[in-house]
Amino acid sequence: MKVCSVEQMRRMDQTAVERFGIVETVLMENAGLAAFHVLSEKIGISGKRFAVFCGIGNNGGDGFVVARKIHSRGGHARVLIIGNPDKFQGAAKANLEIIRRIPLEIVQVESADQVESDLSSCDGIVDAIFGTGLVREVSGVYAEVIDRINGSGRRVLSLDIASGVSGDTGKVLGTAVQADYTVTFGLPKLGNLLYPGYAHGGELYATHISFPRQLYDADDLMTALNAPLALPPRNAWGHKGTFGNVLFIAGASGYYGAPYFSALSFLKAGGGYSRLAAPAGVIPFVASKGSEIVFIPQKQTPSGSISLENVPALLEIAEKMDMVVLGPGLSLDLETQELTRRLAAEISRPLLLDGDGITAVCSHLQVVSKRKAQTVMTPHLGEMARLTGIAASHIPDRPVGILQETAEKLNAIVVLKGAHSLIGTPDQRVFINLSGNSGMATAGSGDVLAGTIAAMFTMGLPLSDAVRQGVFIHGVAGDLAAVEKGADGMTAQDILELLPLAVRQCREGFDEAFSPKYSGPGVIL
Repeated sequence: MKVCSVEQMRRMDQTAVERFGIVETVLMENAGLAAFHVLSEKIGISGKRFAVFCGIGNNGGDGFVVARKIHSRGGHARVLIIGNPDKFQGAAKANLEIIRRIPLEIVQVESADQVESDLSSCDGIVDAIFGTGLVREVSGVYAEVIDRINGSGRRVLSLDIASGVSGDTGKVLGTAVQADYTVTFGLPKLGNLLYPGYAHGGELYATHISFPRQLYDADDLMTALNAPLALPPRNAWGHKGTFGNVLFIAGASGYYGAPYFSALSFLKAGGGYSRLAAPAGVIPFVASKGSEIVFIPQKQTPSGSISLENVPALLEIAEKMDMVVLGPGLSLDLETQELTRRLAAEISRPLLLDGDGITAVCSHLQVVSKRKAQTVMTPHLGEMARLTGIAASHIPDRPVGILQETAEKLNAIVVLKGAHSLIGTPDQRVFINLSGNSGMATAGSGDVLAGTIAAMFTMGLPLSDAVRQGVFIHGVAGDLAAVEKGADGMTAQDILELLPLAVRQCREGFDEAFSPKYSGPGVIL
């Protein structure tokens, strides 16, 4: 499913009206009908009381439609308008006039105290206060009403997005409704899927509100959900070479986990032959846990990292590999950072840069952009800040746009790791990943991801698809670990051990508990 920005949705609305003649009142009716359908399914209507909170924009108009349908089905809807009703225009104004004639109970809210009796006596709440057009901090009576809604203990259905959440970033603008259900209109917005907005939306549904397919599936909509891909069938008569040869250049004195997790995760996710080039002094520690790995001892710097003099031999080995992973736990030793840049520039095989490998090229980005072979980079927020020169605190203000610009500039596939990781490709496509959980925010988790991506590539997927599938399967393993052990205290080892089961579920079908999460918003026609 495609995902859009607020501005893209405005343009779709405008095109639907001007090109296809689908008048605004029809779009609003369809939006309200879809929302009413969820309300009916989740709470029921007949004989029940609803408090319908409406702002003074089109989101409020959607609320009027829902209120009318509640009344029609035998429920009791009390409409609480926050703001001046004289400001309604177009379809919203038309729907206000309709509910005035029915008539429904309509109250203009000037103080949060006015809504207490409605909140305490209703069976459910409809949030139609702001929608996706909000651009400033919520304050005054709006903030007070939202806080009262959240404290009511009643189930809440939000229309388009939970009020108070930015439609483009998922940021909470001061305060936001904590919804149990959200029906978003046309397409999911970025704010429906990016944290923390995603956590405020509850169960997410989408309705295309009768848009023609060429609108909501247009080629110029470059952002989509990261749906799981079909894995190539496993060769029944293959040997370890059949399932891929990957070289991991990783590790330094004091950094024993990163080389272990990256190299072994490749095997756990279905890879065949994992070679680890690490400092000679590091290998005994890694070998004690990962004896399935093939080790290539490297000469060391005085600090215990990989020495620059290893470059020629590493380049020779790399030529025989399907892929090279460079960077996990390499350290910030200046000599090793130079080794990393030399290797990145000269390796002719597909290359994944992670961790300290990313840091090494941040001030020499031409090393990446001029590569002839494909490149993958897997930065977390801090590494993304170093790559782009944009403060880490500002990247969430425009995460998709910054990722698109970075991937295009570097001619690389870039994974911005985090809650709902984003995968960006050089042609500006972005995929939002829904698997995974907060327990995966733990040391070594990113190293497991590097090896998982490599395994997906050596299974036969094109590199961009391998990255998408690797991110997805890595998240599935984390979800399985959360069920088995809980998110608190989850370790990279837990994720690593469940990679085989995650891969099997990708082939055979996901656990019923995960299927709704992975399939994205439910679609209401």
